[in-house]
Amino acid sequence: MTRSARRLARARPVTAVSEPGNAPVAAPSGNGAAPAKVKAGRHREATLYQALAGAGAGDGRSLEQLRADARVAFQALEPPVWRRSGFWTTSLQSLSPDLLSEQRQAPDAGATAGVPEVVRRTLPDRPRAGRIVQSADAVVQLDLDPALAEQGVILCSLEEAFREHGELVAPWYSRRLTIDRHKLEAANAAFWRGGAFLYVPPGLVVEAPFEIVYAIDRPGVAQYGRTLVLGGATSEFRVHEYDLAEDFDGQALHAGAFELYLQDGARCRLAQFQDWGSGEVFDVSTRFVGVGRDAYCHWLPALLGGHLVRQHLELAVMEPGGDMAFRGLLFTEEQEHLDVFAVDLHETGPSGGDVHWRGAATGESRASFEGLIQINPGAQQTHTYLQFHSMMLSPKARIDAIPSVLVSADDVSASHGGTVGELDETAIFYMQSRGLDRPAAVRVIVEGFFEPLVAELQDEALEELVRAKVASKLAAASEDIEAYATSR
Repeated sequence: MTRSARRLARARPVTAVSEPGNAPVAAPSGNGAAPAKVKAGRHREATLYQALAGAGAGDGRSLEQLRADARVAFQALEPPVWRRSGFWTTSLQSLSPDLLSEQRQAPDAGATAGVPEVVRRTLPDRPRAGRIVQSADAVVQLDLDPALAEQGVILCSLEEAFREHGELVAPWYSRRLTIDRHKLEAANAAFWRGGAFLYVPPGLVVEAPFEIVYAIDRPGVAQYGRTLVLGGATSEFRVHEYDLAEDFDGQALHAGAFELYLQDGARCRLAQFQDWGSGEVFDVSTRFVGVGRDAYCHWLPALLGGHLVRQHLELAVMEPGGDMAFRGLLFTEEQEHLDVFAVDLHETGPSGGDVHWRGAATGESRASFEGLIQINPGAQQTHTYLQFHSMMLSPKARIDAIPSVLVSADDVSASHGGTVGELDETAIFYMQSRGLDRPAAVRVIVEGFFEPLVAELQDEALEELVRAKVASKLAAASEDIEAYATSR
């Protein structure tokens, strides 16, 4: 069966609808809170479109205790529903219950022994500081430049980090991530195996990127990716995460948790390349980046493929003088469903921020972006701006955007803006008059729309990978794009 045929044969992810007079019940948050009970057959609305903005589960409990508490939460909670009335609903009703069964967490005897082919095929052939690859529940590749290891860099599985470097890992693990907001978050905290840990010691500058890879090569996998990255004071480094899957028939699950902490004066360029392929991969992940005193982070997720993807992305300036650039691009096709909640959080000032995302949609896909600027009390002299620009390429596709600002300080500047665009027929005509055919002209326009962000990756190999993925999506949707242009 072809990729398009597989996609068309599937139903769109079902959305939850409340019955008249029976509003869904919101789930309480906070460690140890008991979930609200609902009647069988009803769907609970998870009120989760809000910043984490506080202490996480890492409050002195041991890893074993955190796992045990997360397991209790997992058993009590139901699969979440994210809903913004009048805008969108993201539901996991179509996810097979088998993938969320606790029995599925036993090690899979059929796990890939080596690096999946999708990793070999996708990752650029280039110099790197280190690489860790996890397939399903197992780390299948681990490389670290010996010279960096001698200088104190640590790259290993998170399980090994707890065993060998517990005094370094324990104070930071889950410092800002919770374990009981919803069932998949609890499942990650309870059942993760392998995982990735990276530590760059103070003062060290590393030019080549560290690569962290989570791969799924077959249906039926429930993968719980867990990553912890620590940047010592005044260190400088790059991290590239790749989330990849083979094309297959059937469902798979990735429930991820990522946390990165930059200490005083550290600088990090963080990039994420996500392409889950044409299989029915469900991705529900939470990512937190904390910026310390006078530290800086440039974070750019490229969300380019997944059957149903729900991402909570939170970048927080935690100490005075912190600064950040939060970039992102998304491109959905066919019947993909993408729900992004991006938080620009300022806990103290002075601080800086700049959020800039761009998105496009083809086919019958649905992309939802909510961007929140949150400035806490006392975060004076904060200056930040949020913008989201989208391009519609299909009559049946939809992109929703909600930018918002929550300010609790008076000496700040914070604003947001955005645009919605379509293909410019005048520009297409001009390029055709200069010798380009229509598909090439469309490609130039859409690639040009994304290029300001792609260029900010400042990594030629990764830039070319993103450009190639955008080009392949445009080629696959050429008939749909042409039909839309003609109808306009």
